[in-house]
Amino acid sequence: MKFREKYELPFTLLADTDHAVAERYGAWGEKKFAGKSYLGVKRSTFVIGEDGTVKKVMHNVKPATHADDVLAALAR
Repeated sequence: MKFREKYELPFTLLADTDHAVAERYGAWGEKKFAGKSYLGVKRSTFVIGEDGTVKKVMHNVKPATHADDVLAALAR
């Protein structure tokens, strides 16, 4: 709640401590780094419409270009 208030976010945040939601969205799974495999959150974005439906899914996003990709998806 403090984070939400600090940044004046107009929406509820989800604490997915058991990664159940991430699993359902396909955003939890095996990752590899420095030759080692482990389970973790995959960098993903979901654009959700005003009606609550998922309009666009972006997995394995690249931070350098991701903001432009999201803005393009929202402009459609």
